[in-house]
Amino acid sequence: MIQGSIVALVTPMDESGALDWVSLQKLVEFHIAQGTDAIVSVGTTGESATLDEDEHCAIIKATVEYVHGRIPVIAGTGSNSTTEAIALTRRAKEVGADACLIVTPYYNKPTQEGLYLHYKAISEAIDIPQILYNVPGRTACDMLPETVGRLSKLPNIVGVKEATGDLSRIKTIRELAGAHFAIYSGDDATSREACLMGANGSITVTGNIAPKLVHEMLMAAIRGDAETALSLDSKLTGLHKQLFIQANPIPVKWAVVRLGLIGKGIRLPLTWLTEDCVVQVRQAMQQAGIKV
Repeated sequence: MIQGSIVALVTPMDESGALDWVSLQKLVEFHIAQGTDAIVSVGTTGESATLDEDEHCAIIKATVEYVHGRIPVIAGTGSNSTTEAIALTRRAKEVGADACLIVTPYYNKPTQEGLYLHYKAISEAIDIPQILYNVPGRTACDMLPETVGRLSKLPNIVGVKEATGDLSRIKTIRELAGAHFAIYSGDDATSREACLMGANGSITVTGNIAPKLVHEMLMAAIRGDAETALSLDSKLTGLHKQLFIQANPIPVKWAVVRLGLIGKGIRLPLTWLTEDCVVQVRQAMQQAGIKV
């Protein structure tokens, strides 16, 4: 079971929007050196919605190659089309991903039974560990804990990223899915509390900016060391908030540029962080001990 800080990695691009492979390799080395426990490649923060299928799979393949087995790579392979999700998941396995993160189908608002059958079809089609991803604030679709519990009994479905920020769900999912099932927070602001309640880590946006601190905070929470976790998390509260001052990944990409790790590139319809938000993000970085 993967535990700890799982960074939802940004996808580096140049100012024209072209993919930047040199910066991707630099990012991988940065995170391994800083103690990040695993990487999510081409999730929401990785701008999966603006990439075509070939680009999507090329980034996963390159990330796997750059990591070279040092930490797990989890590929984002979700879609609102079951057929497309199966195709992406199959290609992720082919290029060597360790697991897949599969978001609930967005926009078309399936029923709970539709969600169950969607994930069941993917589970039966590809033999790779699969992590469910529930983020109703983006998808307009809420996968209820009872559905997660049903899905946890299927082969290949090994965990869930629960991004509602509703901490009561951590306990409910644990009771329904059992100790073998991984639960990851998808909400940085409540990830410490989630891990103290029994979650196995966080798939984190903040980890792009302060990877060592996020890793140490989450591992303290997983150990049950509430005092240390709180002390470390107090330095991160600004980032947890300000990295969402505009739509993710707009603020986090600005911040990673300030770290000198990537160039100033983002794809439409996303736009660059506006000047009225720069001060808040910079101050949050400084609060976390990052020089900008």
